[in-house]
Amino acid sequence: MWVRRAAIRPVPPFARVTSATLEDVEDQLSDDGEESEARFEEAFARFESTQAPLSARVADALSRPMPDVALSLGYFLTLSVWLGFDELFGARLGEVSEDDLAAVEASLALDAELRRDAPDDPVETDDVVAMEQPDVMRFVRDHVSVATEGLADRAEVDAIDEIYRLVLVETVALSYAVTPPERAAGRTDWSA
Repeated sequence: MWVRRAAIRPVPPFARVTSATLEDVEDQLSDDGEESEARFEEAFARFESTQAPLSARVADALSRPMPDVALSLGYFLTLSVWLGFDELFGARLGEVSEDDLAAVEASLALDAELRRDAPDDPVETDDVVAMEQPDVMRFVRDHVSVATEGLADRAEVDAIDEIYRLVLVETVALSYAVTPPERAAGRTDWSA
């Protein structure tokens, strides 16, 4: 239940990614060696084939000139978040369309505007996303924190901020793409 105003639709509990899933994904992607690189490339190819509009948006963002630390973080986080959803929900994860992406970007922009107009409200847009996908946002924030630790170069920090915003869009869009589990007999309330 919302007690603050927000332009971001709530994420149903059945669409929340768990920290255990993200830890498994991180373990798979963090192994050293050629086998890990092959798994990364195979996973990215699956991402491109199952989430074409979303992966195109990610590829476009990551093709821009940016510092290596931001580029590495971008590939790791965008793939990790998608893999978390894909591994946990499988066939229940629908494709995110261009229209879905545009709607999510518009709702995040509107939410940020609402928050600018209410400077006494300490909650930021990414905090709202964190309320909806707490384990995903904890995972993302932890990795962003490690990547920015000790950075003094403003260009690097700005590039990492762009990656962070990209992952916010991805997280919200994928959250809305999860379909409910098969309905139990007689159950009609899937919001809890």
